[in-house]
Amino acid sequence: MLKLVAAEYGDASDTGSTQRYWNELVADFRLEHPEIIIDVTTLRWQDANAEVARLVAEGNAPDIAQLGAFADFAAAGQLYRAEELLPISQLADFVPSLAIAGEMRRVQYGMPFAARIGRLFYNTDLFEDAGLDPKAPPETWEELLEAATALRTAGVPTPFALPLGHDDAAGEALMWMVSGGGGLTDNTGGYTINSPMNASTFNWLRDELVGPGLTGERPPGSTTRAQAYADFASGTVGMLFADPVLMRQADRGQVAWGIAELPGVAAPSTTTLGEASWLMAFNERGHRDAIGTFLKYVFTSENVNSFAERWELLPVTTPASQEMQDAEEGDAAVRLTPFLESLPTATFFPVGKVSWGRVSTLVAQGIGATVEPGSNVPGILADLQEQAEAADLEALGPQE
Repeated sequence: MLKLVAAEYGDASDTGSTQRYWNELVADFRLEHPEIIIDVTTLRWQDANAEVARLVAEGNAPDIAQLGAFADFAAAGQLYRAEELLPISQLADFVPSLAIAGEMRRVQYGMPFAARIGRLFYNTDLFEDAGLDPKAPPETWEELLEAATALRTAGVPTPFALPLGHDDAAGEALMWMVSGGGGLTDNTGGYTINSPMNASTFNWLRDELVGPGLTGERPPGSTTRAQAYADFASGTVGMLFADPVLMRQADRGQVAWGIAELPGVAAPSTTTLGEASWLMAFNERGHRDAIGTFLKYVFTSENVNSFAERWELLPVTTPASQEMQDAEEGDAAVRLTPFLESLPTATFFPVGKVSWGRVSTLVAQGIGATVEPGSNVPGILADLQEQAEAADLEALGPQE
């Protein structure tokens, strides 16, 4: 029997239980492979990493898990390499940017299963009410500031939602970092949290957006992504950075919305945040052949697209992406096309670094302080940088 632990998306997307999806997929798989029994457990996304880590520590690792990071397990020698499980033809089908993000020291362990891309969302009705052209969303920070100011003048409670107070605040932070020309790491993989570009970005946010009250009454450091999405869907937010999940939520709230590339300092950003969940296979129980057989089935284009379309996520293979892009006008998949187009140039979290799990928590807990009144932005970023470097040394030790 194979044990599979997967993330539950159903509650957030209103499309039914992920447990049901996996049960149906497993039932179809067993029609072809009745000899392979698969036991599926789904967990809240927020709980999955900790629960799998606990199972591994107890010597009861699942055979397959869907998580947000894999490097710590790979470094401990607990995972199969992707090449041990999938044929070259399927490995080559992964979107290149995702395949590279799934590597640790140039060896792929994480097999991307679902992806998200961040873009600027805006309420088109609120834009019109504020005298803004919904067909010309802001492309630069200065234009974003002008739009936010117009929205506030028109009485919009939250011209721009800035959720920096949640477990995934690192995602919001990274979108602003890359739009300002910075990032979390450099080309060598070293952390660059305290770069001059990042300092300039968070100084701008504090002084131009947060200070004048353009991010609403709730402080960004205590605003969660779920709150920001819910506020947008209720029609009280003018703009925010978000992923495709917000589309369906906004539709349910009957909010007319538009999307655009992230505004940059002087032009639209050339990159944005890419987030992925990863399937990884643990070698503790030695079920490599059965795991490989099942994963070959999981990563067929039909199954990749079925999951992505149901939860409005992005397919992770080139053939599945092409099928989605070739969809007929009016098909639900068509509205994912702008996100798909950004996938090849997206900036992903450094999940191939063993220290990333710890560092992502540090960033999520500390980044909100940068936009508080009178904050010492360079000092806060320097402290996060120091902690990140210490976590890197502790995690990698003599291996680097």
